[in-house]
Amino acid sequence: MASHGIRDKVAIIGMGCTNFGEHWDKSADDMLVESSSAALQNAGLKLDDVDAFWLGTMGSGLSGLTLSRPLKIQHKPVTHVENFCATGSEAFRNACYAVASGAYDVVMAIGVEKLKDSGYSGLVVASPADDGSALTVTAPASFSFLAPAYANKYGVDPAELKDVLTRIAWKNHRNGALNPRAQFKKEVSKETIACSPIIAGQLGIFDCSGVSDGSAAAIIVRAEDAHKYTKNPLYVKALSFVAGPADGPIDPSYDYTSFDEVVHSAVDAYKQAGITNPRAELAMAEVHDCFTPTELVLMEDLGFSERGYGWKDVLDGTFDLDGELPVNPDGGLKSFGHPIGASGLRMLFECWTQLRGEAGPRQIASIGQGKTKALTHNLGGAPGACVSFVSVVGSELD
Repeated sequence: MASHGIRDKVAIIGMGCTNFGEHWDKSADDMLVESSSAALQNAGLKLDDVDAFWLGTMGSGLSGLTLSRPLKIQHKPVTHVENFCATGSEAFRNACYAVASGAYDVVMAIGVEKLKDSGYSGLVVASPADDGSALTVTAPASFSFLAPAYANKYGVDPAELKDVLTRIAWKNHRNGALNPRAQFKKEVSKETIACSPIIAGQLGIFDCSGVSDGSAAAIIVRAEDAHKYTKNPLYVKALSFVAGPADGPIDPSYDYTSFDEVVHSAVDAYKQAGITNPRAELAMAEVHDCFTPTELVLMEDLGFSERGYGWKDVLDGTFDLDGELPVNPDGGLKSFGHPIGASGLRMLFECWTQLRGEAGPRQIASIGQGKTKALTHNLGGAPGACVSFVSVVGSELD
């Protein structure tokens, strides 16, 4: 069995995204109202025009009431979903399927997370009860295993790999400095990044994404109806989500140089979208750079670089804003921050902005050169035990 996809059956006609950051003066309710209102205004719709809602949040509310209460939704379906760091993407995926099935005409996918005053630090996180066999290391510690494993497997000098990871953080901060919605809107020198205090293994503070508050939303309709609402919709080409067996930490053959779940979801997404050479065919990619070695490994898992050569492509500037394939042109998790339930939709918001030529000073050249497709990627969990989502969207029907 395999996924058949819903290529070009649904389209995004409006999006909204709050600034991400430390919103001590805003509640989750406030941010939900802000992002949903922006998306509706973008699409020229009123709240009553929306038939159903999918809400993604991991820890900022329970049930559909989290959305229906602040928006005063009048007796319509609101589905609450959670899938680790892919929670916002999961809301989007299910909303798209609902429209493609014919169940609804107009739906909203929305994500939110209010982390800064919740006690969540990203380092120490309460975990659900288990049988006692689960790893008890922090997220930075588990992802720090990727760096030495990669260096050992591909014969990369540790000092040179440090330069690679530093350049990834430098790139994403440089991109984020051009983005008014980013949590960190300032370039950071390579020297500062390389010398930052160590958090875990080889990872310093600037190798880790920020913890932030934020919300993002999308309005989805059938593709044939899209031009009733906007001249420049985005068409959904592929949606792929996989959960792995989570046996990496206890599997002697797992070497921490790849996310098997990402490989499987990427292969499925490319098949749905009809993509055979992602590096050449995509205009841009938004990937889950929770830690700098994650972005490095993803370049190979997503097929942007050959195995063992991703580090060279990073140093060559392949994934810079003006490179062959811009990666995280909005600053990524590293600069934009990571309110868990909103991040997947924030990535789609950057695709929406770039493919419509509305990104201003960070507008990527590949759009003007005729490329029309963009990719988003989320993963949640830990190396060897995660979920992975890949979407492809485009500005033209194939």
